[in-house]
Amino acid sequence: MSLSADEIRKMSPEERRKLLNDLRIELIKLRTQAFLGTLTNVGRIKVVRKNIARILTVMREEEELKKKQGKK
Repeated sequence: MSLSADEIRKMSPEERRKLLNDLRIELIKLRTQAFLGTLTNVGRIKVVRKNIARILTVMREEEELKKKQGKK
């Protein structure tokens, strides 16, 4: 399941951190399965990586907004 940036923005910061942690754990498991040759859905690795990147991007955007608002 691919997440959109809008869905991620609607989440609370705690929800985002939990989801990010869960996705990172899933990615480790998927990479292990790929190494062992037991992975059935190879495309899942790509989806998980992109979801992690989207979450990190939204988190960084919000940090930048906070910094800019603090300067004003």
